[in-house]
Amino acid sequence: MDAYDKGSNARPVPGEPAAAVPVPDGSPPEGHDTSDSPEQRPSGEAPARIPQQYGDQQPYDGQQYRDTALGGPPLPPPAGISALSLPYQIAAALALAVVAVAACVHVGMVFLHVAPSNTVTKQHGQAIDEWIYPEFEQNWKLFAPNPLQQNIAVQVRADVRAADGEIRTTRWYDLSALDGAAIDGNLLPSHTQQNELRRAWDFFVATHDNANRPNGLRGSLSEKYLRRIVVLRLDREQAGGRGAVVQQVQVRSRTTNVPPPKWSQEQVSDKPIVRVLPWWPVSEADRAAGTRPAESTGTEAGAR
Repeated sequence: MDAYDKGSNARPVPGEPAAAVPVPDGSPPEGHDTSDSPEQRPSGEAPARIPQQYGDQQPYDGQQYRDTALGGPPLPPPAGISALSLPYQIAAALALAVVAVAACVHVGMVFLHVAPSNTVTKQHGQAIDEWIYPEFEQNWKLFAPNPLQQNIAVQVRADVRAADGEIRTTRWYDLSALDGAAIDGNLLPSHTQQNELRRAWDFFVATHDNANRPNGLRGSLSEKYLRRIVVLRLDREQAGGRGAVVQQVQVRSRTTNVPPPKWSQEQVSDKPIVRVLPWWPVSEADRAAGTRPAESTGTEAGAR
């Protein structure tokens, strides 16, 4: 041990006073000022406040204690909206209120849309439909007792008149597969890519019998709607080559069952079901409504 040891057996250094000996409990150390003790303090004098080691955050009158190391940890800085100035706090509160109101209105509109017919939907049905369609449409087939378990592909081919006057038949274009490829990996697919063709085919099937005969005016309307969509898509895919004019189109659907999971004992057929529609002549009105502007009166498509 040397002169720097702190224990009770440390050797004193020559010429230096001896180390202070610990004082027993209840006895003040030698040289300690006991003027603040109750016995020796003059009457009427307030005792000096001894700062606490932790949690003493408030200063006291008189000689204020300024040692922050013994005053406890500092308070954390304000966070969130409370850290903003008053005008920004008001603006943030108003923005949150607007978002909350819009969310409540949207939830209410969706509830009224899917709820059974009632007094509110009868009186404000048009406003509810304008809010819901087309972005927030609800398709409950996913939750039905018998959900949709089929993949339906809509395909089309056309007879086109080439620039040399020859009539040619194009290959089959799988329009559903093209929509699927456009949606795959797209974080914000358009409503057209997701629903236009599917809804048009559902509309056609619901308004036609198994022999593809329309069931009234809605049947004729669905046929015209589907025909103009496929003419537009053929023009977009540049079917027939440059200068080709679509003369008539034929649509078919290819339906396959979704295979059951491996743990299921359900047996389904994997054979596709094909439904072929008759040839539909394409009129000038179909070309005007279903195609982009092109030379003359026909649907012109560049070579693919």
